[in-house]
Amino acid sequence: MIMSKTQPVILDVRNIVPRERHPKIFNTFDSLKKGEIMVLINDHDPKPLKYQLEAERSGQLDWKYVEQGPEVWKVEIAKK
Repeated sequence: MIMSKTQPVILDVRNIVPRERHPKIFNTFDSLKKGEIMVLINDHDPKPLKYQLEAERSGQLDWKYVEQGPEVWKVEIAKK
């Protein structure tokens, strides 16, 4: 587990309409302070999101799978 001084922000997007998920995730990530973590909970592997975040927020994050399916994926995304 990535170390943080604060509680992680839990973002469960499973009940969010797919087209609204990425904007919500980006807004949540952008609201994090350096060293803070969000835990993304999704119903599929968010690998395309990882590539999009790395492209648009290059060098700003660490990505770590906590749970990898088959029904639930959890990822710790830490702001560097």
